[in-house]
Parts: sequence; structure tokens; C-alpha cells
Amino acid sequence: MKANSLRELFVEELRDLYDAENQLIKALPKMAEGSSSPELREAFEEHLEQTRNHATRLEKIFAGLGEKPKAEKCKGMEGLVKEGSDLLKEDDFDPEVKDAAIIGAAQRVEHYEIAGYGTVRTFAELLAEDEAVSLLEETLEEEKETDQKLTELAEQINVVAQEGEDAGTEEGEASEQTARRSRTSTRRKSAA
Repeated sequence: MKANSLRELFVEELRDLYDAENQLIKALPKMAEGSSSPELREAFEEHLEQTRNHATRLEKIFAGLGEKPKAEKCKGMEGLVKEGSDLLKEDDFDPEVKDAAIIGAAQRVEHYEIAGYGTVRTFAELLAEDEAVSLLEETLEEEKETDQKLTELAEQINVVAQEGEDAGTEEGEASEQTARRSRTSTRRKSAA
């Protein structure tokens, strides 16, 4: 980063967010496709439309500042997207457990964006960039709403994932009890 003033830092951070949004525009369809829950898939598809609007809002802010909408590589988002992408490639997950993991990855992305948008909104306020403040606040609220929606989905999906685990544990316990009975019966026959 080569910023020497708050305005330069503001523009650099906007460029970082612009790249982050463009990375998400590519990643969200894959997350939707990798989800087994129809509600989760729908949430990702809805957020993809919002993300496109976020990028458009950033373009409006750049125009208002007299800057070209130029992306600056967002390494933080790149890492988060890579983690999510690696997760989607996993084949040995139970579908509900994989959905729970996907939600966790998506919420890390949302929290990263909330931090970024909160920061640039504050910069815009200090720089008296009122139109930017309004546009950034709108995006920040949508990111918070998305995080809340993911939390609500997680509360449902995580329970289903846990129930599947409990069923597996119960089956395992039943198998162990059967095996113990068989061993005990075999020992009794041997002793007799």
C-alpha cells in the first residue's frame, strides 16, 4: 500500500474491496452448486445478485471520486475463497456436515467484508464523502443481513448434521453391544 493521506488510503481500500467483490462473483456460484441444502443454495444465489450490486456501488463511488474502478489484489479474500474452494472439493463429508462447513467459510467471508466496509465507511465520513457514505452503509447493512441469514441457516443445518452424527453414534453403540454379547456368548460356550 502506498497511501500518504487518508484519501489515498480510502481509495486503496476501495480497490481492495472491489477485487474482493469480483472474487466473490466468481466463487458464489460454486458455493451454491456445492450446497446440498436448497435453502443454502438459494441464499448464495441471492447473495450473488447483491454482490454484483456491491461491485456496481463501488464503481459509482470511484466515479464520484474521479477515480477509475481499478481492483487491487485482495489477498485476504483470496485466502478465504481458496479455503472455501478446497472445502468444496472434499468428497468424504456427510452432505449436512459439508453444508455446515460451507456456512462457516461463508460467514468468515461476510465478517471480513463487514470489517472492510465498516472501515471505508468511516473513512468516507471523515472525508465528508456523503454519497460514498450512503452507498457504503447500504452495502454494509446487506452484508450484516447476509451474515444473519447464514446464522439462521446454520442453526437449522448444524442441528441436522448433529442428528446424523448422533444416529451414527447410536448405530455404533448398538453394533458394539451386539459384538459384546457375541463375545460373551462365545466365552460361555467355550467355558461349558
